[in-house]
Amino acid sequence: MKPKWWNKGKRHLYKKDKIMRKLLSSYKGHLTTRNNFFYSLTRSIISQQISVSAADSVFLKFEKKCKGKINPKTVSQITVANLRRCGLSRMKALGIKSLANKILDKSFNPKLIKKMSDEDAINYLSSLRQIGRWSSEMALIFFYNRPNIWPVQDIGLLRAISNNYKKKYLPPKSFVNKLRKKFSPYCTLAVMALWYSVDNEPVQY
Repeated sequence: MKPKWWNKGKRHLYKKDKIMRKLLSSYKGHLTTRNNFFYSLTRSIISQQISVSAADSVFLKFEKKCKGKINPKTVSQITVANLRRCGLSRMKALGIKSLANKILDKSFNPKLIKKMSDEDAINYLSSLRQIGRWSSEMALIFFYNRPNIWPVQDIGLLRAISNNYKKKYLPPKSFVNKLRKKFSPYCTLAVMALWYSVDNEPVQY
């Protein structure tokens, strides 16, 4: 089920920018949540700094290693060495193990994020091992379905801006910030449409 703000966001963006209007006309997908915080965040850790196809390959092996049960309890019982056999770097394997343990011992509580502002949530998530701003933003988009996330470190987003707005790659920061202001408070929807224009596949973590 798409977020409550989705249709209102479409109407808002249609009026704001003719290129975005064209992108939204082609983009028929919508944002859903998997209702599994641990799944979403482990997927974003795996996807860091590698291609989509490489991430998909590693994640399939990781899912197989978990016997289809991607949850903190299962992962806490898998050794770092076995996680690395899925194609994970040592740092990513340690990050996923740490996340599992912190959720199990309740030193990290995903439910607290619902009441936080976007920036406070990013700071809280970034306190986790191997979780930086980009991974935090992916969690806010794909698990919490926040409407106004604009991940300026995301290569796919920057490439899509360059392609659609006829800018060099990397596009100037000033232009990226100009778009963020234009698309607020529905940057997430703009990001989804821009991603789709590059890959023609709905993105999900």
